[in-house]
Amino acid sequence: MSDSNPAPSLYAAREPIFPRRVSGTFRNLKWIIMAVTLGIYYLTPWIRWDRGPSLPDQAVLLDMANRRFYFFWIEIWPHEFYFVAGLLIMAGLGLFLFTSALGRVWCGYACPQTVWTDLFILVERWIEGDRNARLRLHRQKKLDLRKVRLRLTKWIAWLLIGLATGGAWVFYFADAPTLARDLVTGNAHPIAYTTMLILTGTTFFFGGIAREQICIYACPWPRIQAAMMDEDTLVVGYREWRGEPRGKGKRTADSELGDCIDCMACVNVCPVGIDIRDGQQLECITCALCIDACDDMMAKIGKPRGLIDYMALSDEANERAGKPPKDVWKHILRPRTIMYTGMWAAVGFALLFALFIRSDIDLTVAPVRNPTFVTLSDGAIRNTYDVRLRNKHGEGRVFKLSASGDPSMRLQIEGTLYDVVNVPADTAQLTRVYIVASKDAAPSNTANTPVRIWVEDLTSGERAYKDTTFNGRGN
Repeated sequence: MSDSNPAPSLYAAREPIFPRRVSGTFRNLKWIIMAVTLGIYYLTPWIRWDRGPSLPDQAVLLDMANRRFYFFWIEIWPHEFYFVAGLLIMAGLGLFLFTSALGRVWCGYACPQTVWTDLFILVERWIEGDRNARLRLHRQKKLDLRKVRLRLTKWIAWLLIGLATGGAWVFYFADAPTLARDLVTGNAHPIAYTTMLILTGTTFFFGGIAREQICIYACPWPRIQAAMMDEDTLVVGYREWRGEPRGKGKRTADSELGDCIDCMACVNVCPVGIDIRDGQQLECITCALCIDACDDMMAKIGKPRGLIDYMALSDEANERAGKPPKDVWKHILRPRTIMYTGMWAAVGFALLFALFIRSDIDLTVAPVRNPTFVTLSDGAIRNTYDVRLRNKHGEGRVFKLSASGDPSMRLQIEGTLYDVVNVPADTAQLTRVYIVASKDAAPSNTANTPVRIWVEDLTSGERAYKDTTFNGRGN
């Protein structure tokens, strides 16, 4: 093709979206959720929780250096990562449940991308004005002092929000007051500054610049949500049988116009810039702001609310015939959602059960197989084991070790004549243990003999054990 007739572009340039301010039930709900979630995120690292003199007093702490996860009265050790895995499974099942019942309600109300984008748009509106003012500023080609001042003010505010976001994140991994002081004085670890820099930049870009592009193109959830939805799922939709034909004319008894006056209010408030009247679309995040905008307009022209509303596809035939839709709870409580709820509850109960039955002492046993056994000067056979003792109490404890199995076997602790070990508070201590069987005992002349190593907390009487094997000469 010649240069005079260049090939048409396959991509349309992005037109920034400037949602109009709206008020109503769903907008108020989003404000409440935004305040609660941001409050939890920013304030949680500063909550104190007394665990004793030798343990951190931060309520929620991911202590990577000591490999601990503290959550108020719960302490998760590395070998208990199944608790974290269980919580992730519960989060996934919860997402399936809410999507099955109410569509992309997570995306519209509680997703971090939505929450921070709402906050950035709010700041933008405070500084640059509502939708029309922001549109005029965006389309203004002349870069005058006012435009520069407004843009710089907005970007600085966004950067401060991003900085607070990154700062709050690193506070979850170290003592918040100490880290805050080190950050200000320049004594913090470079990883802390790097993490804050990355999160500041990504928050600024995702919440301020990319906005709806993240939801439309980067997020995989819109593309898989259809698997969790069916004709009974309540989603935001337009009752076109009531609204069409749309038009701005006056409504009279003889008028053929529907209730939609084509005011574009539903489009102007949409944070992803779609027209809900075109039907269900991948871009819709079910934020319901279009419902507030339409209800407000219906009230002004004296029409009943609900032209745009939460509705289910299965109700369409009844509503077109003038019949009432099914009760909301019949849409929500159906086999699919009950199944998700049951699975979610089962995982939750299993985690609670595991949490309440876990012991405050524990051990792991690793046989040393190089060599498999040692023959002592008197002909006895000795096996070596590395035993890791875990003391989850807030104070040091004395642990007694013993072995059960063949009565001819005896246990020895390296470096001491006694069978007890002092384990400091909240510590996993590695101890080398020997099990010896006499020359003529059955374990010495058998390839493998089962043995059980016990640990007992002499203060509380708690006991724990691990099974292993004793290796002899064989036949």
